[in-house]
Amino acid sequence: MCGIAGIVGSRQSQDNDDALIRSMLEIQHHRGPDSTGVWSADGVRLGHNRLAIIDLSDAANQPMIHDGLVLIFNGEIYNYVEIRKELEFLGHRFCTSSDSEVILHAFQQWGGGCVNRFMGMWAFVIWDDIQKRFFASRDRFGIKPFNYIVKDGVLHFASELKTLKVSNLFQPILNLNQVSRGIQLGWLCYEDETYFDVIKSLPAAHNLEWYQGHIKTYKYWDVNGFDKSNLSFAEKVDRFREHFMDSIRFHLRSDVPIASCLSGGIDSSSIVSSVQKITPDVKYKTFSIYYEGKGDVDERSFVSEVIGKYPNIQPYYFSPSDDDVRDCFDHALFHCDVPATGSSFISQYFLMRMISKHGIKVVLDGQGADEYLGGYMHTYYRLIGGMLRAFDLVGAYQATSIVNSNLGNGVVKKLSHFGKSIVSGFSKEQSVYGLEYNRYFPFMMREKPAKNPFELKDCGATKVDGFLYNLLFTTSLPSLLHYEDRNSMAFSIESRVPFLDHRLVEYAFALSDDDRITPSTTKRVLREAMRGIIPDAIFNRKDKKGFVTPGESKWLRGPLSHLLDNIGEFPDFIDRKPLNKVLGDYKNGDNSKAILVWRLAVLNHWMKSI
Repeated sequence: MCGIAGIVGSRQSQDNDDALIRSMLEIQHHRGPDSTGVWSADGVRLGHNRLAIIDLSDAANQPMIHDGLVLIFNGEIYNYVEIRKELEFLGHRFCTSSDSEVILHAFQQWGGGCVNRFMGMWAFVIWDDIQKRFFASRDRFGIKPFNYIVKDGVLHFASELKTLKVSNLFQPILNLNQVSRGIQLGWLCYEDETYFDVIKSLPAAHNLEWYQGHIKTYKYWDVNGFDKSNLSFAEKVDRFREHFMDSIRFHLRSDVPIASCLSGGIDSSSIVSSVQKITPDVKYKTFSIYYEGKGDVDERSFVSEVIGKYPNIQPYYFSPSDDDVRDCFDHALFHCDVPATGSSFISQYFLMRMISKHGIKVVLDGQGADEYLGGYMHTYYRLIGGMLRAFDLVGAYQATSIVNSNLGNGVVKKLSHFGKSIVSGFSKEQSVYGLEYNRYFPFMMREKPAKNPFELKDCGATKVDGFLYNLLFTTSLPSLLHYEDRNSMAFSIESRVPFLDHRLVEYAFALSDDDRITPSTTKRVLREAMRGIIPDAIFNRKDKKGFVTPGESKWLRGPLSHLLDNIGEFPDFIDRKPLNKVLGDYKNGDNSKAILVWRLAVLNHWMKSI
């Protein structure tokens, strides 16, 4: 895991280019403190901050050069051993045992199509110094970032947004469409857009090419087909378990020790338990955050279940105090790179800080499972809506009753749930999210766009398929992966996400709705695959906690109350009437729009750093 930055097609002096690349690398030093390198040619600078994980020798430092190709790479190619063997059979010879060198030889052998062979997470750049061509790629889910500015054929790029602020191409003009999406929906990014008009993000599963000042981007992978498996459910469970365990084995490839985040939920517990099944004699560290107090989330009892089942686990815990939150907020927001739209990123920040203090450079985390296995409660609207759409009225009624009974909802909430299911069943995802964008919170932007500033795909064999697909690529996971990358890299930690093995995701979309979610069970196939591997108490959990923090109400009225200072002095793009109403209600004790108040307060604070 590393940081990359560069300049292509520059018409500045060499001294200016040298000063700029040094400044960019200094800003991103936290991403790779083990070594820093720059490769230079006329109009081109490629810079790299290395966090050494695979092949710790200096020979594996970057930029890495082979036959006129120059590589800088952020990420991991987990199947590099297998690809290397194939390349050696084809006549390639290697000087290191790194996955980085495998990328160079794979590109030489197969060109840009090499990325289809990779299993991993990456943002990498290859400069062909013979043909004077530039190639960049981002992994299938956008786990690793790639941000860039293009002006008059000149390209500046970097891992983080803040790095590009020192570019002479940068202009601090906000992208108000993204500001609006952040406020109304909580999204941190959308396709190639960022919070700045001038900075673009290479979308997940895309390549970028530059030649003679011209740029093109194109998609190289997608979840296609949605053809459903005809295996029995027991066979599907066995196949899923095989895929998942294989993913864990690949993600354990490292030349430094690996640990795990452990929340007590099914995702992180499945990872930790599977690691212990694969390496039963290895002492394994886990790290957990908890909060104590009325209404706060403390899942140590579930964490203890995992530890009780696997005695070789060495657990570590931390509970952030109000003083911790107050003292670290600005540093966390600086590394976040964007105005955080919820407070859970602070918990993850403290989690990564704790991991760093124990000298760990690689952790496994559970991002992604909820998005494609049906872990969110909103999935039920689509499941029941699909039943209604198929005129299965009895099934829809029974499912609604079971779901709401499990949630402890009364008649009013049950009717509301059924109504939302009707809307979800007979509307496209674009329309459903359009309602949320315009109506869930008071619309805060002074000028309403002519149309909603996002487009969602209506794809898949079922309503559940379409919902999960959009969670994976647009509405949920991209923001979570942004937090994952920035929080981990703030402390020079590589965070790996085994659930986002693309083979596992492709297989999951071949499952039927009830393989993934039933009225009484979320993530059904995962639960059954982990039966006997995870503790029974976690197997039987029905609640969905997420990374819950007390930030939007308790912190914003306590250690972070200063964020509400001068919040009414927003620029003209915020409509003062709904702003004053929401703030007034909040200050009078109304928490119904606490998340919206948080988003506004953090946006206002973040804007001071632009």
